[in-house]
Amino acid sequence: MAQLWGGRFTKETDKLVYNFNASISFDQKFYEQDIRGSKAHVKMLAKQGILTEEERDKILEGLEGILADVKAGRLAITSEYEDIHSFVEANLIDRIGDPGKKLHTGRSRNDQVALDMKLYVRDEIDAIDQEVKALLEALQKIMEENVHTYMPGFTHLQKAQPVTLAHHVGAYFEMFRRDRGRLFDIRRRMNTCPLGAGALAGTTYPLDREYTARLLDFDEPTRNSMDSVSDRDYVIELLSALSTIMMHLSRFSEEIILWNSNEYRFVEIDDAYSTGSSIMPQKKNPDIAELVRGKTGRVYGALMSILTTMKGIPLAYNKDMQEDKELTFDAIDTVKGCLALFTGMVSTMQFNKANMEASAKNGFTNATDAADYLVNHGVPFRDAHGIVGQLVLKCIDRGISLDELSLEEYKEISPVFEQDIYEAISMKTCVEKRITLGAPGPDVMEKVIAGNKKYLEEN
Repeated sequence: MAQLWGGRFTKETDKLVYNFNASISFDQKFYEQDIRGSKAHVKMLAKQGILTEEERDKILEGLEGILADVKAGRLAITSEYEDIHSFVEANLIDRIGDPGKKLHTGRSRNDQVALDMKLYVRDEIDAIDQEVKALLEALQKIMEENVHTYMPGFTHLQKAQPVTLAHHVGAYFEMFRRDRGRLFDIRRRMNTCPLGAGALAGTTYPLDREYTARLLDFDEPTRNSMDSVSDRDYVIELLSALSTIMMHLSRFSEEIILWNSNEYRFVEIDDAYSTGSSIMPQKKNPDIAELVRGKTGRVYGALMSILTTMKGIPLAYNKDMQEDKELTFDAIDTVKGCLALFTGMVSTMQFNKANMEASAKNGFTNATDAADYLVNHGVPFRDAHGIVGQLVLKCIDRGISLDELSLEEYKEISPVFEQDIYEAISMKTCVEKRITLGAPGPDVMEKVIAGNKKYLEEN
């Protein structure tokens, strides 16, 4: 078919060059955004007297028909068109004739594609935000139900001090809450309308860019036409935020993979989110967690790709920028899929509370509390540290926990110990006496959970 830009050229574009240059295979994804932008542009042109009301109405009716037919499957977006803009405009002209040729008045494909991408990204940020919120609601439920579920806390993958499952999951709640904050910031910062910037230097037509911006729910028009058509900062910011979301999902996935192992046995993953082995009947593999962990690199790759693409591009628009779409689309779809599946997995996962508590006891996570007991009875901390170290060695030799030593064995190492040592090093005491905000103690944990609930209700 003839190209919208073909008047300048005397030779047909080579088919290989055409296919290499075309973007219809992927930018058809935002046909709704393209039509929405065109409708706003036409309304503005009529308001400014550049189009008649009759021309406006014919164009709007034609655009609505194209949108309805594409949605219903009656009109296919095919590779005979170079891009989604050509598809919409060519079909509009076919349907309504000469008025359709006025659709492009006062705009360029450069500001048009900038608008379409912004509208698409803005819609997807809202969708991703809802997926993150659904995950936060699943984590909140786990926290509410597990304020008294004791488990080991780790540093260096070594058992360190006792915490609760609510406290541990609460750490991920904070991470994903920050992720929502990043998405909110990006959406606010990008919410300026590039339509009317033209190819790079605006237009001589008396456009009302503020009116167009309002019609499309932008806060204001962009303030520099060259920046308008060449800005991809918001794509980079989004891919950075998506990479951070995936990093958080991957960390949590790694823990679930460990917790699901025979050595830990902290969790039982629902059959719907795991698979068996084709040869080993005893296996139950944490496939979803592993796939989420694996797909993280895919999203990182999209971020590095657009950063590399943009790093050497002079003002204003260059065709390199067409590379912003495919990987961004893929990253968005990947993150949305991972969030939905991960939320389903954690929502149906069963926790083996007895195993968690036993692991905390057997890992000497209460050793610090035994040292604190001595300090509270007048023993210098450095001496207390050495005394408890000897007790741990005695336990390791016998394969028992600190709770299982007799009082006589405690006194052999230090006469300061009395019967109340057992209460001091119980999991319940170890957790409940940690009462500073952010600690796992039940009182402060309940305050955090209440704050989380308020946040989810209001946001």
